[in-house]
Amino acid sequence: MTPAPLRVAVAGLGFGEQVHLEALKASPQWEPVALWHPRPERLEQALARHGLRGSTEFAALLDDPGIDAVVIATPPGPRFALARAALEAGKHLMLEKPVALDAEQVAELQRLALARGLSVAVDFEYRAVPLFQQLAQLLQQGVLGDPWLVRLDWLMASRADASRPWSWYSSAAEGGGVLGALGTHAFDLLHWLVGPTVELGAQLSTAISQRPHPHTKAPTPVDAEDIALIQLQLQGPGQRLVPAQMSLASVTRGGRGCWLELYGSEATLVLGSDNQSDYVHGFGLWIARAGEPLRAVAADPALAFRRTWGDGRIAPVERLHGWWAEAIRARRPMVPGLLEALSSQRCCDQARQRLER
Repeated sequence: MTPAPLRVAVAGLGFGEQVHLEALKASPQWEPVALWHPRPERLEQALARHGLRGSTEFAALLDDPGIDAVVIATPPGPRFALARAALEAGKHLMLEKPVALDAEQVAELQRLALARGLSVAVDFEYRAVPLFQQLAQLLQQGVLGDPWLVRLDWLMASRADASRPWSWYSSAAEGGGVLGALGTHAFDLLHWLVGPTVELGAQLSTAISQRPHPHTKAPTPVDAEDIALIQLQLQGPGQRLVPAQMSLASVTRGGRGCWLELYGSEATLVLGSDNQSDYVHGFGLWIARAGEPLRAVAADPALAFRRTWGDGRIAPVERLHGWWAEAIRARRPMVPGLLEALSSQRCCDQARQRLER
C-alpha cells in the first residue's frame, strides 16, 4: 500500500517558490499545503498563484497539525531561529545552505533534531546530480588509484556587475558572500568525494567594496567576500592526506564555471561545466588513464533523473526531497543533513577566522 504523501509548507518565496515548490508538486511523496512569507502582499500573490493556504506568522504555520514538515528557503540571517522553532514544534525540515551563520548554531540544530527524532535535510543538491554521482562511483571503485591532488575552480560572474544593488548577500553578518553561496557546496563536495578536511588556510577578498542601496541608490559598503582562495589537506582513503586547492569567485567576468579535477596514481578525473546561467545543466565527465589523453565518460542512464525541467535546479532538489521523505518514514537521519552541514560550516568559519587574524 502506497503511504499518504507527507504534507509540507515552504517558508521563503525566492528559491523556495521557484525550485522547492515546483519540485514538491512533482513528487508523489509530498503534498505542498502552505506557504510563509513575512510580507503580506508577497504572500498573497504567491497563494493566488498556487492555490495554497498560508500565513505571515511563522508560529501559526507551526501550530498547524496538518503540516508534517517545513522547507526553509529564506535568506541565511533568520534561518537558524526559524529552524529551531520548527524543530521545537516537531516538524521535519529541509534547510537551504548555509544552514546558519556559524557552526555552533548548526550544532545546536543537530542536537535538537536528534533529541526530537526529526529528520533534517540540507540542500546539497550536487550529491543528487547524475554525473556527480557517477564520479563518486568511479572513486569508490578505485579508478583514480591513490589520490594525489584535488583542484576545484568555481569562477562565476553572477555578481561581477558593480551596479547590482546591495542586498543581504553583501553583508557578512547576514550570511552573505561567496563562502556561503559556493563554499558550502564546495566543502561538502570534497568531503563527500574525497574525505574530511584536516587542515585549512584561506585568503578572502572583496573586489567590489560598495554597491548602490536598493532604495536610495547611495553607495553602501560591502563587507562579504566575493573571492576565496583556499588550501586544504583532506583525509582520503586509508588515512592518506590529500592536498586540495579551491578557488571560488562570484565576480569573474567570463569565468570558467565549475571544474573539479582529481589527480591520482592511476588516472585523472575531471568534472566540469562552463554554463554560467544554469549551474546543474551542462556538466561533462572525463577520464585519462596512464599514457592516455582525456576522454569523455558516457553518462550512466541508471543515474538519470526521472524528469527534468528547463530550470536545472529543480530535478536534483526533487531527488533530494525523495531521499528526505524516505528518511522521515524510516525514522533515520537524512544524508545530506545536519552532520554534513556542520562539517561544511566549520570550514567556512575557519576560513573567515584566518582572515580576521
